[in-house]
Amino acid sequence: MTTLVTGATGNTGRHVVAELLRKGERVRALTRDPEAAAEKLPPGVELVAGTHTEPDTMLAALGGASRLHITVTAGLAQVGPELVRRAVDAGVRRITVVWGGAVGPVEQAVAESGVEWTRLEPQEFMSNTLTWVDSIRADGEVREPYDFPSALVHEADIGAVAATALLEAGHSGRVYNLTGPRALTASERLRILSDALGREIAFTRITHEQAIERLVATGVPRADAEYVVGWYAAPTSDSTTVDDTVARVLGRPARTFEQWVAEHVDRFRDAALSR
Repeated sequence: MTTLVTGATGNTGRHVVAELLRKGERVRALTRDPEAAAEKLPPGVELVAGTHTEPDTMLAALGGASRLHITVTAGLAQVGPELVRRAVDAGVRRITVVWGGAVGPVEQAVAESGVEWTRLEPQEFMSNTLTWVDSIRADGEVREPYDFPSALVHEADIGAVAATALLEAGHSGRVYNLTGPRALTASERLRILSDALGREIAFTRITHEQAIERLVATGVPRADAEYVVGWYAAPTSDSTTVDDTVARVLGRPARTFEQWVAEHVDRFRDAALSR
């Protein structure tokens, strides 16, 4: 059987692809640019041009697929229910969906699809730490408005849980809150990064409005910027409390932030040191 993965080169999608291939499954990756995707994804994956925000481009990709992985992204809310309908009509019988931070039209359509489904609700991704790369490399500091704990999860664990739910029975109708094994504040994460880099990284507080304007300056719509910074200003209990779902589903401990840092530390080094 074939599994179609949307967002296949993204933060979580590429890990879903890798985990399915590791398990010996047939994987079809939906991508806007198959040639570029071939350089990012492991060998053995079938690459199909298209985008899940344009269901009309997915007819060929859905043909013969019995399982589907969806990552909810910007622009999917309006067309996502149509994507789900077409997938079911094409013969998809099991769906996993990584939510967009709330239960919206796509998540609801999956739950009402009539096929087996699992919704993954990861809290903060460890990969969000990569937004600090430029300031750490250039100035040796990180500037954030808040220092609350976050039970951030390794994106590879999200991919592994998705693959398990796609391949194994017993996950239908489940909603999985996904966290890492420890809640960490920004300053605690910086201490781990500092130790890995062998140099001190400063933590500088900025205002709530400065954080919003910083995102807007990168092209993020103001409403989205306000939502993101607001999430950090008032984190929910789900985002700060460790959940053992990853360990229960995978039968092993969730990956730690220290493991994530070991995999990515070179990206935080000074340009002169990383040549």
